[in-house]
Amino acid sequence: MSPARPCSGLRAAVAASVGLSQGQTGSARSGRLLRPPSPALAAPGARLLRLPGNGAVQAASPERAGWTEALRAAVAAVPADTLSGLACSASCSAALDAVYRLKGRSETKPLAVRLGRVADVYRYCQVRVPEELLKDLLPGPVTLVMERSEELHKDLNPFTPLVGIRIPDHAFMLDLAQMFGGPLALTSANLSSQASSLNVYQEFQDLWPHLSLVIDGGPIGDGQSPEYRLGSTVVDLSVSGKFGIIRPGCALESTTAILQQKYGLLPSHRSCP
Repeated sequence: MSPARPCSGLRAAVAASVGLSQGQTGSARSGRLLRPPSPALAAPGARLLRLPGNGAVQAASPERAGWTEALRAAVAAVPADTLSGLACSASCSAALDAVYRLKGRSETKPLAVRLGRVADVYRYCQVRVPEELLKDLLPGPVTLVMERSEELHKDLNPFTPLVGIRIPDHAFMLDLAQMFGGPLALTSANLSSQASSLNVYQEFQDLWPHLSLVIDGGPIGDGQSPEYRLGSTVVDLSVSGKFGIIRPGCALESTTAILQQKYGLLPSHRSCP
């Protein structure tokens, strides 16, 4: 097992609204990094960073160069990730506990793990599918559930031998994961049982006082349509030759087509209706 990262100074988690549903990015804008616009929106110490540009910009773009401050701030606090999500170090017991307490989430409900590269999947999982299959689905709006390896921290989902892996298709988040250099635990930025969040300013503001950092990448989709709240499609690939749909999510049709037609995997009895 890899050693746990130091937890000192990690207040809880980071929230991000970066438009990852169906691989989409936040709205384009010239943008700037800023502090919370109103004391009513954040407790002292909480910070809001608005991304210049969006996640679709190219590597050499000046907009992407403007991400530097946000990347450094996120890594210094607790890294952020996912569709209006909360994220923390997956190797820090205190940070993991803080996320559960913040959301009011049952400790029996697992957190997914955010990685930066397909190659990292082999370090943290027992992979039973071809590498080409991973590359066809990742990065993208899919969570792949596989048997975990001993590299993951013992306090991350200790009640299950499986783990969900996410590599969202968003340039800022890919940069963030690579800069952080380790797995990130993630979940949606909302209280448990409430709807997923699509907008930093209009939703999950009750969580702001408990967060180290909020990163605003623009509203997700139109900020209203229910389909944008579906989240990633969650697929169980822990059994060789089979797949199970745990959550249909936003990419069900394209994902099942790849699994069945291209790789010949069979649906398992564990698939949801």
